[in-house]
Amino acid sequence: MTENAQQQPSAPETELPTQYAPADVEGPLYERWVERGYFEADEKSDKPPFTVVIPPPNVTGSLHLGHAFEHTIIDALTRRKRMQGYETLWQPGMDHAGIATQNVVERELGKEGKSRHDLGREAFVERVWQWKGESGGQISGQMRRLGDGVAWSRERFTMDEGLSRAVQTIFKRLYDDELIYRAERIINWCPRCLTAISDIEVEYQDDDGELVSMKYGDGDETIVVATTRAETMLGDTAVAVHPDDERYRHLIGKPIRLPLTDRSIPVVADEHVDPEFGTGAVKVTPAHDPNDFEIGRRHDLPSITVMDEHAVITTPGPFQGLDRLEARSAIVAALRAEGRIVAEKRPYVHSVGHCSRCKTTIEPRLSMQWWVKVGPLAKAAGDAVRDGKVKIHPQEMEKRYFDWVDNLHDWCISRQLWWGHRIPVWYGPDGEVVCVGPDEQPPTGEGWHQDTDVLDTWFSSGLWPFSTLGWPEQTESLAKFYPNSVLVTGYDILFFWVARMMMFGLYAMDGTPPFHTIALHGMVRDQFGKKMSKSFGNAVNPLDWMDKYGSDALRFTLARGANPGVDVPIGEDWVQGSRNFANKIWNATRFALMNGATIEGPLPDASAMSAADRWILSRLNSVVAEVDAHYEDYQFAKLSDALFHFAWDEVFDWYVELSKTTFQAGGEAAEVSKRVLGEVLDVTLKLLHPVVPFVTETLWTTLTGGESLVIADWPRAVSVPGADAPGGFRDASAEREIESLQSVITEVRRFRADQGLQPGQRVPARLTLTGTALAPHEAAIRQLLRLQPEGDSFTATATLPVAGAEVALDLSGTIDVAAERKRLAKDLAAAEKEKAAATAKLGNEAFLAKAPDAVVDKIRGRLAKSEEDMRRLQSQLDRLPQA
Repeated sequence: MTENAQQQPSAPETELPTQYAPADVEGPLYERWVERGYFEADEKSDKPPFTVVIPPPNVTGSLHLGHAFEHTIIDALTRRKRMQGYETLWQPGMDHAGIATQNVVERELGKEGKSRHDLGREAFVERVWQWKGESGGQISGQMRRLGDGVAWSRERFTMDEGLSRAVQTIFKRLYDDELIYRAERIINWCPRCLTAISDIEVEYQDDDGELVSMKYGDGDETIVVATTRAETMLGDTAVAVHPDDERYRHLIGKPIRLPLTDRSIPVVADEHVDPEFGTGAVKVTPAHDPNDFEIGRRHDLPSITVMDEHAVITTPGPFQGLDRLEARSAIVAALRAEGRIVAEKRPYVHSVGHCSRCKTTIEPRLSMQWWVKVGPLAKAAGDAVRDGKVKIHPQEMEKRYFDWVDNLHDWCISRQLWWGHRIPVWYGPDGEVVCVGPDEQPPTGEGWHQDTDVLDTWFSSGLWPFSTLGWPEQTESLAKFYPNSVLVTGYDILFFWVARMMMFGLYAMDGTPPFHTIALHGMVRDQFGKKMSKSFGNAVNPLDWMDKYGSDALRFTLARGANPGVDVPIGEDWVQGSRNFANKIWNATRFALMNGATIEGPLPDASAMSAADRWILSRLNSVVAEVDAHYEDYQFAKLSDALFHFAWDEVFDWYVELSKTTFQAGGEAAEVSKRVLGEVLDVTLKLLHPVVPFVTETLWTTLTGGESLVIADWPRAVSVPGADAPGGFRDASAEREIESLQSVITEVRRFRADQGLQPGQRVPARLTLTGTALAPHEAAIRQLLRLQPEGDSFTATATLPVAGAEVALDLSGTIDVAAERKRLAKDLAAAEKEKAAATAKLGNEAFLAKAPDAVVDKIRGRLAKSEEDMRRLQSQLDRLPQA
């Protein structure tokens, strides 16, 4: 935080507008926070650090609900830590998004009738930088709308000069340590994007395909194989069987004719073949299938590539020039004509990989690529969690993490793109290969050229926790803010990003992991639990909801659903409910200010406080402790729910209402309650601020005259003179007394509602409170329940004993007693019938033996409810006078 960001109290205001208008408040308020430097982080500070990096959004992206959800959680964490006195850094930045960004710019060129090849590599890259300057980074402005408290002066981009230096540095180190190598392997190839993509960028879905069984060989030396990709048979170089499979033992080692070609291929014995699956024989295409590639390596088989980068057949013959799908149909037809088709199954539903970017079906393809040898890096990443250096929250997610890092294959890091970090390797005219570090000059001269590929986007984002702090230079920021305190991200990129950061962080930072805790959250779904998608018609633009209800309403809705590692359903009516909560906070604080609530001076002595004053302060301290505990456990749903019910139910619906009687009476008790109400609102607004920053900032500065909640102190337990105790003031006696008061008011309100009385309808009543703790509260009881004093003609038609007191009501002339008794009797008969039915089922042993537990539990619930209904209805009948 900058030096000028210090609290300078001013005289508090006493008036607020009658309504809260988020659109008028949020934008100017956020800009004021930024201008005053509240979100900046000082590496020279002697405060303890708290660091979180933003999961860098793509430069092509715009704010979606997933971003809003994640940013709400991170912002709440960092705002609280800043208030707790930490030197807090929320590191912002964007990812260059290699494939996505290149696709965007290529589409723009297409509109001009051009391709990137028309421009050439250098000019195309310049065009991408131009696009970024003009159109990229739209999400930064949207983050401001949400209220993200990031250190904007430190914003980074994975292609900026410093991060590019970091990429080149770690590539060189890994290369020198023989952890990066170049080799021909099977990769996932996208014929649309024309690049290799990693395993985790492949999305699998069930597609309708075909399964074709066909005969290889002739006469007695035939063998049946099955495939979903008949076009790959042109590249078959063997048929594999299990060595112990008696059906094919006589064929092992013999050549058999490959149909539609002039080649023969051997039958090889391989223990990895499952003799129980299909025919027990598999065609082997080493250049177009990862499993076949491994078989080919074990048996020294040739690899024949039959398709180009566009998935078009290149094998000379009748199929040359056909797209893979066209070739599939043509080849099956040709095999059918030769009588070699044994069986055909259509549709054949099976799992097919698709490019996560463009949804094109992936083509496994043999290709020369750059790879990271992940074995030692992945082991270190796994050990860091096993040894407790890094904690994964929730803990049950650890298994998914270990399943990934313990079985990680070498990582293909080269991409056949122009936008990205170009691989820093040069090739010489005589086969020389030179890897160049950031401070080294590349070789020059005739015949030298740089590798044309760029690095996988995840390679640079894997350096994010330390490259953004200045690494490889040993900067003050790196020393202060590394390792990061916590990483907040979705479980869906545990493998994409988190594992890569763990591997690179431990490697680059001499065994120090990139963060202490990995806090995983779920995915945002619609109110019915379905994945949000434009194709489903349920996608939501969060900006629309922010425009309509305010940013605080969206943030609070998302936080209330944020259970660790669990998906979050959300619907517009929930956001509307959160808007109502913001309005409730506003109206209650406005009432408090109009009635003189203040934070001036110390709290009065406990002996001067009413039971309601002592109750609310006691409850306030309980909530402070509860909220702190939930923050430490990343339980945002629980802390938001606790704050909602405390603020709405206890402060606004009970304490504020009880205070109205005190304020009306005036005197010393009113002055005490004004100071208590000010204290409660001060602390409550601070507790709410990290989740709903805009409305709380406006109200708190008006109430207290303080500069900003952003730099205010996080609340601790409140101490009360004359009753101080370890852990702050608590008063169990006052809590019991107000609970009794609440019981009386709640029970009488329920009775009034049952009798059909309007909420504002006044009813004569006699209160018998003598000898109970409720005696001092008679005025409050009468005001809250709309009970007028008993008159000379008072006749008790209903008496309610509750909490040791007695409330007698005169309902004569207010209800039709005969009609009400008839209605209650009918409802009671229905409840008795429901009880009888449930009792009969639960008494049936045969039913209990067959019924699922959930069904039995449901019937038990119906029985309990019917019994409760019977007690309630009978009580209402007993209280009514005879007709």
